[in-house]
Amino acid sequence: MLRDHPKGNYRYLPGISAFSSGVVAMPGHEIVHVTLRVPAPWRAGFARIEQHLRGLGRARTTLCGIELRSPAPFSFSGFDDFNQGYRKLLAEWDILVGEDNPIPRTNVAPVVAPPAEPSLYAFAYTVPGATPTPTFVVAGAGEMGDRALGPEGIIRHGETSPEAMREKARHVMGTMQTRLGALGSDWSRVTAIEVYTAQPIHGLLDDILRPAGPSAIHGLRWFPSRPPIQGLEFEMDLRGVGRQLIL
Repeated sequence: MLRDHPKGNYRYLPGISAFSSGVVAMPGHEIVHVTLRVPAPWRAGFARIEQHLRGLGRARTTLCGIELRSPAPFSFSGFDDFNQGYRKLLAEWDILVGEDNPIPRTNVAPVVAPPAEPSLYAFAYTVPGATPTPTFVVAGAGEMGDRALGPEGIIRHGETSPEAMREKARHVMGTMQTRLGALGSDWSRVTAIEVYTAQPIHGLLDDILRPAGPSAIHGLRWFPSRPPIQGLEFEMDLRGVGRQLIL
């Protein structure tokens, strides 16, 4: 299922129109992850990405990961409206491959101190470089069983009991496992596990860290946040990289 990005030095796992399910660097290249010390409104954030890439002599098409922070979760229709503008910008950057959007994305709403508008929090891009194993980014995923069903496709929709949250977490872990395998990777190569929920996570640790196997040694980062669409309660993303920067 992996497809080549002809100008990005990576391969991607197709997803939906708003984002791909993940990317992996091509041989001879690696993925670098960058976090902004202060998030920027997303369009201004893309200008910062362009400035950073230009300084490295890298094309805009080497962008291969986006993390956003939003004021609050979107409705299903609001999420689609936002994605139309986002996708249009990617088209202007010549990033789309035919109808495919190759860039994985995480977009969540912080519980405390959310931004006033959707903002860029972090991004990833490829550079020439040899790594012991291929570097990768897995897109954020929530407990959506069937997006076509709308809210009714959410696992245990409307429930936040400990049992319901464990079922949601197990479902998302299954999605992470599937995407890792499709990218030709496994848990031993994961360097960052990130969890996004407004609910307590202590009762979910066994459902996350035990299946993560060797990567559990790195622990996980919990961002008290809500997933991007109203009704979702739990989201995760992963990456396996050798270099991380803060700008």
